[in-house]
Amino acid sequence: MLGMIKNALLSTVEPWPYRVLRKGEKEQLSYEEREYEGGWFAAVEVVGKPFDEASKEGVIKLHKYVGGTNDKGAGMGMTAPVSITAFPAEDGSLQQKVKVYLRIPSQFQANPPCPSDESIKIEERQAMTIYSMQFGGYANEVDYVNYAAKLRSALGSEAAYHKDFYFCNGYDPPMKPYGRRNEVWFVKE
Repeated sequence: MLGMIKNALLSTVEPWPYRVLRKGEKEQLSYEEREYEGGWFAAVEVVGKPFDEASKEGVIKLHKYVGGTNDKGAGMGMTAPVSITAFPAEDGSLQQKVKVYLRIPSQFQANPPCPSDESIKIEERQAMTIYSMQFGGYANEVDYVNYAAKLRSALGSEAAYHKDFYFCNGYDPPMKPYGRRNEVWFVKE
């Protein structure tokens, strides 16, 4: 636990490498098309709980892992964003299933430490192109659902992206009170 707290308060945050391909705007809604690098990620799936509760549980597990709860006892530092896969229901709400991802920091990409928590898996993800919309504040399910609807509206019918899931992303530690960055991502097909 001490490693997790030290990691959250004292470490620098390494961004997930990407490049902006294009910026767009429709009806005062701005979005970006970006390409993200692939790599190794720590991932945990939480089912049977509401989105906010499941997300929090997954994030805490991953923070413990990068804080040193792993086979090397290595405090790895943080990466951003924490990326939560959301699965929309037909009514637009989110199903009680999430998968929370955190990119393994660069210095551990070649040989990620094994998690002590068996619910955490180390997965390789391929590069991907996404559509992103940014917003501030302390984000929760309602915010992500609303911004997903805004991104869907801004993209219109001409953009091809996966509709069975999207990513809800947070960039900031919980103790940061203002200037917070959150994003919704749709993965381009």
